[in-house]
Amino acid sequence: MGSQEVTTAADWQGMHITVAGLGVSGISAARALAGLGASVTVVDEGDSPAHRERAALLEQQGIGVRLGDAGTLPEGTGLVVTSPGWKPDSPLFLAAAEAGVDVVGDVEIAWRLRGHDGRRAAPWLAVTGTNGKTTTTRMLASILTAAGLRTAAVGNIGTPIVDVVLGTDEAYADLDVLAVELSSYQLHWAPSLRVHSAAVLNLAPDHLDWHGSMAAYAADKGRVYEGNRVACVYNAADGATEDLVRAADVEEGCRAVGFTLGTPGPSQLGVVDGILVDRAFVEDRHRQAQELAEVADVRPPAPHNIANALAAAALARAYGVPAKAVRDGLRAFSPDAHRIEHVAEVDGVAYVDDSKATNTHAAQASLAAYEPIVWIAGGLAKGATFDELVAASAGRLRGVVLFGADRALVREALTRHAPEVPVVDLDRTDTGTMSAAVREAARLARPGDTVLLAPACASMDMFTNYNQRGDLFAAAVRELGAAGA
Repeated sequence: MGSQEVTTAADWQGMHITVAGLGVSGISAARALAGLGASVTVVDEGDSPAHRERAALLEQQGIGVRLGDAGTLPEGTGLVVTSPGWKPDSPLFLAAAEAGVDVVGDVEIAWRLRGHDGRRAAPWLAVTGTNGKTTTTRMLASILTAAGLRTAAVGNIGTPIVDVVLGTDEAYADLDVLAVELSSYQLHWAPSLRVHSAAVLNLAPDHLDWHGSMAAYAADKGRVYEGNRVACVYNAADGATEDLVRAADVEEGCRAVGFTLGTPGPSQLGVVDGILVDRAFVEDRHRQAQELAEVADVRPPAPHNIANALAAAALARAYGVPAKAVRDGLRAFSPDAHRIEHVAEVDGVAYVDDSKATNTHAAQASLAAYEPIVWIAGGLAKGATFDELVAASAGRLRGVVLFGADRALVREALTRHAPEVPVVDLDRTDTGTMSAAVREAARLARPGDTVLLAPACASMDMFTNYNQRGDLFAAAVRELGAAGA
C-alpha cells in the first residue's frame, strides 16, 4: 500500500492489523478498520473490569481483543496501529520492527483514509507546539466558521480524527476544511502526513521521557511542516520553530510566514498600536499591511494568547479567509476552562486558574501575564527542570505554595534564584491539599495581587487530570469567598 496514496476500502480488505491500546483512539481505529474489511486484533496490557467491558463490545463486532499481553506481535500482523502515548521502545513495536512490520498512528490512518469514498477530501490546517495548541486550533475553527466555511476543531482535541475523516458522525460530514491539533506523539507516528498549511507555535522541553531528547522531540514537531503546500507558520520569537521550517521539505511555492508580538516585517503577522496586522497575505507585503482585529478582540489578551490568535489568523489567511472573518472569529471565540481563567476576586485578590499549564513553558507564559503573584505550583515534572522558569519570574513573585510529587525540584530552583520569596511546602497528597494551598496563598497575598495556579507540572500524581485540579482550585476559591462573606 503506497503510504502517501489515498486508500479505498478495497486496500484494507482482509489485511491483518494489530491495534495497540484500548483507549478512545484505539477503539475508533479498530472499529473503522474492521468496518473497511480488515481483520483487527486489539492488544492492551490492562485487564481490569473496565478493559473487559470495552473488549466485550468490540468482540461483538468481530474484533479480536487480547488483554494482559501487549508485548507479543499477533501472528500474521501486516500493520500495527498505535495509540499516541505508547512509547517507541515498547516491546510490541520492537517485535514489529524485527518482523519488518510498519507501526503508524491513528492520524496516519486518517490521512490515508481521507477521500476514501471518492469524494473531495477536506484540506487540513494543522497546529502543533509545546503550548497553546488547543486554544489556537479552536480559534482557527472559529475564524473559519466566521468565513462561512464548514469546519471542526479535531485531532488531539478529543474527537478521534479517524471518525471525522470517515464521516461516521453527521456533525463531521461534508466539511470544507479541518482545523487539526496534533501532538508530538501523533506526529511521530504519521510519516506520510502532508497538510495544506501548518503552524509550530513554540518549542520547549516537554515529554522528554517519551522522546528521549529535545532534538528528537523537536524533530517530531517539525514533521508537521513536511510537504506543506501553502504556508509554514512559525514563531518569530522562537528561532527553533523557524529552524524547523528551514529543514522541512515542502512543495514548491510554499512560504514561510512568521508571527510576532512586535511590528511585523514582510511575510509576517504582528501587532501595531493595539491592532493585529497581516503583512504576509497582501498583494505587496513590502509596502502594505492589512488590519485584522484589535488586541481587545482576543480573550484573554495575555501576550501568549495574542500569539495564539496571530498563528490562527495566519493559517486562516493561508486558506484565503478574509480579514473580517478573522476579527469576527476571534470575537466569537470563548477560551476553554482552566486556561488563564479568572475564577473570582476575594478581598481585593484575583484568583486565576491556569491548571492547563502542565509544563514550564506554559507556566512562564502565564506568570508573565500578572504581577505581583502568589504562585501555586507542583506535580509531576516529566523530566523538566525549573531554573529558567524561576529565574525569569522571580521578580513577579510575592510568595509560592508548593505541592505534588516533584515539588522539591521547584523549591530548589526557588532557593537558587528567588531566595527572598517566602515558600510554603505542603507535604501532603490528600483531597484537602488544594483547599490548604488556596488558604496558604490567600495568607501570603495582598490586595492587588493575583493568586495563580500555574503548576508547571502534570497532575496525575494527585488528580485525575488537569481539569479536576482546576475544578478543585475553583471550588477552594469559592469556599474562601464564602468564608469571608
